[in-house]
Amino acid sequence: MSRRSAVSRRPTLINRYSLHLALLFVLLCAVWVGGGASRADALGQVLVRSVALVLMIVAALFADRPVVGAARPVVVILALALLLVFLQLLPLPPGVWEVLPGRQPFMQAATASGQSQPWRPLAIVPGAAINAAASLVVPIATLIFVLGLKEAERSLLPGMLLGFVAASMLLGLVQFSGSGMDNPLINETVGYVSGTFANRNHFALFLAIGCVLAPAWAIQSPQGGRWRVSLALGLVLLFILLILASGSRAGLALGALGVVFGGALAQARLRRTLRGKPRWVLPVVLAVAAGLMVSSVALSVAADRAVSVNRLLMVDAESDMRGRALPTVIAMIRTYFPVGSGLGGFDPLFRMHEPFALLKPTYFNHAHNDWLEIALDAGVPGIALLLASALWWGKASVRAWRSAAGSVTARLGSAILLLVMLASLSDYPARTPMMMVTMVVAGVWLAGTGSLRGSALPLRSQHL
Repeated sequence: MSRRSAVSRRPTLINRYSLHLALLFVLLCAVWVGGGASRADALGQVLVRSVALVLMIVAALFADRPVVGAARPVVVILALALLLVFLQLLPLPPGVWEVLPGRQPFMQAATASGQSQPWRPLAIVPGAAINAAASLVVPIATLIFVLGLKEAERSLLPGMLLGFVAASMLLGLVQFSGSGMDNPLINETVGYVSGTFANRNHFALFLAIGCVLAPAWAIQSPQGGRWRVSLALGLVLLFILLILASGSRAGLALGALGVVFGGALAQARLRRTLRGKPRWVLPVVLAVAAGLMVSSVALSVAADRAVSVNRLLMVDAESDMRGRALPTVIAMIRTYFPVGSGLGGFDPLFRMHEPFALLKPTYFNHAHNDWLEIALDAGVPGIALLLASALWWGKASVRAWRSAAGSVTARLGSAILLLVMLASLSDYPARTPMMMVTMVVAGVWLAGTGSLRGSALPLRSQHL
């Protein structure tokens, strides 16, 4: 055999990896750079949505057809979300629109101006609903690319996502050093430790997700991999310390929960590794790891670098406003129930309902509880979709954590989605493109298409 023919048979980057993997990586780079904001007028939205659209066109022309497989629930949930937005944008005749709850002030406005009642969509702020529909292009593109991956490529996803969390952490460290960085693509507050996000709470959630990803990535290698364990432990320590420095109070609880989930993922592999060792070895290893984390946190507090802890001990205007606005948000839900006010229109509608006691120079952009805001925006259909998604998560999570044959990535996806759901009780992280991508990947993992296995047995959703 000639040297040329032998070289030609060697795998190259082009034939080793699929086009879907390359497109997914480019999309992740785009959302890492400009996908950390939720505001519709953030310049990064133009970047990430344009990149997602172009990449989907490339995939449609040149890539293989994605296989849905076990990820069908994720596809259905995302399709129903898109359908819900489109239904809210359908024009309704005046006779139907006028009987919808909460529309009386707008009817009076048309009458006072001498205009006939026009056909209007259910969404009171149609532009906001259009923006909500456009935002779904990022998770749709992510789902297409993930479902198009080869079986061997799926094992690269935990490490790939962890790399972007670590890169965001490094940027946060630069901000923590006092560098006044300003990303023109997002509307972050200069001087805050928020990484690639506009909101430090969203950044802290991203780091908490990293606390789960790092152990899962460390146990991915079936043999050896001690350097992975050491690196993962170091990353988790840095994630926790930066959560403390970010000033996010919710991030404290999310980071602790992320460490617990990460330990739960790693314990089975750790027990197998220490099999044959004396019984006292495992408790000592766990105690040393816990001691490192506790001592690091204690040093951060003692050095007055734990901004999150300091803010936890005080009540500021931000948290006070969330509590004071809650009765108004509840009243708005009742006003527009059961059809909702329209997705994405919270800001202008809250200004209309805002009492004089809450007026201030800045505006209240969201309800800071996405569960309630979905109930306000989408009414009964949104609540039904939200509950159905939560029920699917619960059922799939029980199967993943209770079954000895469950994959590690299914448990990883369950933990990540739980962190996002809990964070959404006091904020709106799922509205950022970076978190949308993360949630789609986690959803596919939970559906059972992951490749990091806790057992050699196939999943229930897989065929022999």
